[in-house]
Amino acid sequence: MNTQENINFNKVAAAIEYIRTHFREQPGLEAIAKATHTSPYHFQRIFTDWAGTSPKKFLQYISIEHAKEVLKTNHASVADAAFDTGLSGTSRLHDLFINIEGMTPAEYRNGGKNLSINYSFAESLFGNLLVASTSKGICYMAFYKDEEIALQELRQKFPNARFQQRLDLLQQNALFIFQNSKEPLQQIKLHLKGTDFQLKVWESLLKIPMGQLTTYGHLAAQIGRPAASRAVGTAIGSNPVAYLIPCHRVIQSTGKISGYMWGTTRKMAIIGWEQAQNAVITQEPVI
Repeated sequence: MNTQENINFNKVAAAIEYIRTHFREQPGLEAIAKATHTSPYHFQRIFTDWAGTSPKKFLQYISIEHAKEVLKTNHASVADAAFDTGLSGTSRLHDLFINIEGMTPAEYRNGGKNLSINYSFAESLFGNLLVASTSKGICYMAFYKDEEIALQELRQKFPNARFQQRLDLLQQNALFIFQNSKEPLQQIKLHLKGTDFQLKVWESLLKIPMGQLTTYGHLAAQIGRPAASRAVGTAIGSNPVAYLIPCHRVIQSTGKISGYMWGTTRKMAIIGWEQAQNAVITQEPVI
């Protein structure tokens, strides 16, 4: 890291600490930039390059995490959470939760109480799978070794949702992707919850063709954040839907295959199988 990069990193680190300390004041860009002795324009650019998101968005993430903690306490109202976070009213907190969490503050406090989730266990070419769905689409898919631990991890994602062990059409359609079949796949519907940045990264992953690979740096450039490869890696690591959102198609710029939530060996197996399938599909017919 050269001298300028060190300076920029120190400014970003100081800004993050300032935001965490002063989030109840809901400081604007000028106030945060002033705390780092940087012009607002220059600060906005270096912060976004380093953190993978704008100072405003980072402040929103810090604010909503605090509001979540308030909502977890007994008898805390949405108004209590908004006031303690420094927001001007419940409508602002409501908008934050909708934009970032994909649910209202009350729905978060209830832990998905009104959400109904079907789940089932299945076998695949690459190991056992737990797949779960709402009425809107697949919300979770993970490889597992222990069935009980896998189910526990799913429940932690939606602590108060209603669960039913049931294989539905959404799940069947998703699992069909592992079949060696020449029949066209039906469109797979996903029901995802994440930050704007995470959703942007996951959407970009969906555009990587089967049998092809990309790097964290290239993916960061694709979403307009060329210096945010670390943040991209973090978003990829938060992927809630194995295989369907193909985080396995991302490798290091050196060509090294690593950093897969469900194991490097499985990642290599999936990549090899996809490339073999791709070769079969594109092979010229013999006349």
